Amino acid sequence: MGLSPEPDHRSRDAAREGSEFVELLEVLWEHGREAVPTGPVSPSQLRVLYTLDKEEGINLRMLAEALGSASPSVSRLCDRLQATGFVERAPSPVSRRELELRLTSLGKAYLVDLRMRREKVLMSTIDAMPAKARRALLEGLRAFRGAAAASAPGQDTDGARPLRSTG
Repeated sequence: MGLSPEPDHRSRDAAREGSEFVELLEVLWEHGREAVPTGPVSPSQLRVLYTLDKEEGINLRMLAEALGSASPSVSRLCDRLQATGFVERAPSPVSRRELELRLTSLGKAYLVDLRMRREKVLMSTIDAMPAKARRALLEGLRAFRGAAAASAPGQDTDGARPLRSTG
């Protein structure tokens, strides 16, 4: 009682395929990232940029919570991103003791360019798939995103860019 049933072989196969897919996606993502000429950003700094893009104007404590990191580490990440011109700190209208973190126009442009280049790399791969496989991929990704959101409390999928059908 209270024990989850053993996952069937299809779940294990799907997890294995998913793991291989994520690894391949990371390689494709890096190809898109390497093509962005506006400067190198570490994976940790990129997570900061993504979070600020979604939660503009949050303070350092909230950013640290969102990232699951210690405030001093996040502060150093923001220092480096501020030095590159991607992030700005501004006084909070709510509290004089707090600073709001925002993406600069350069930081926003970096993310737009990065996303466009990554999407281009992905689209070339997806376009090579048969239409039936693209539809199945879209349906599977939507179901996966829904299941991931349901199983990860506190993880908000609002603001995620919608998946588009490619055929």
